[in-house]
Amino acid sequence: MKNINSYVVCMVSSLFILVLGGCTTTPVTGRSQLSLVSSGEVVQMGLTEFDKMKKETPIDTNPADNALVQKIGKRLAAVAGKDMPDAQWEFVVFQSKEANAFCLPGGKVGVYSGILPITRDEAGLATVLGHEIAHATAHHGAERISQQTLLQGGGQLLGAGFGNAKPITQQMVALAYGVGSQVGVGLPFNRKQESEADHIGLVYMARAGYDPQAALAFWERFAEYSKAQGGSGGPAFLRDHPVDSVRIADIKKWLPEAQAQLGHSIAQ
Repeated sequence: MKNINSYVVCMVSSLFILVLGGCTTTPVTGRSQLSLVSSGEVVQMGLTEFDKMKKETPIDTNPADNALVQKIGKRLAAVAGKDMPDAQWEFVVFQSKEANAFCLPGGKVGVYSGILPITRDEAGLATVLGHEIAHATAHHGAERISQQTLLQGGGQLLGAGFGNAKPITQQMVALAYGVGSQVGVGLPFNRKQESEADHIGLVYMARAGYDPQAALAFWERFAEYSKAQGGSGGPAFLRDHPVDSVRIADIKKWLPEAQAQLGHSIAQ
């Protein structure tokens, strides 16, 4: 028991030191966040994964689609540059029926062609790209890795505490911790990041000269699309994204802030 207690104290002390030394602040929202990994390491992971995707996933060669994504992407990246000056921005359209987009650490943005009919116009696409760019400037990837590191540390602490228990008890405790940490910590945290990306992205699109009111119209269209696909997404507490109604309500709440910055590019 003495050895277990010493191990627990050591683990807690190490985690506490890491937390104190890894606090940063997100742009626009000013939220304090935890980062336990170096930005260079996370960026390299993003670059590697994006190169892999470009080799394995068909790239859309439609000139009009590519020109539009490049135009809007560069315009948004210009106003987001202050928040991530070392970004290696790249925008690629992938051929896929999936209505989605993503951004990997370092500024690598992928747009699936399936979302373009829903974005419809420049402002709609700016809503999507602004959201994805916000994930990068807010360093959400590094934050998620940091959270997983802490959760794994917590699991090790728990395992040490039940080290002398019966195997069935250890299995039950591990299962309860895994489910509890996912539903109680992991998924709510993902929803928080998605909501924050909506907020930051709304401000970015306004600074780039796009009417943020268009974001509301896009998310309403996207909600209709999701409904038509028959995907309810399951209970709210089991989702990794906010439910559509909450997302739309939040957009309405942030609109005055974004509209006040319409066209006020901080890159100029």
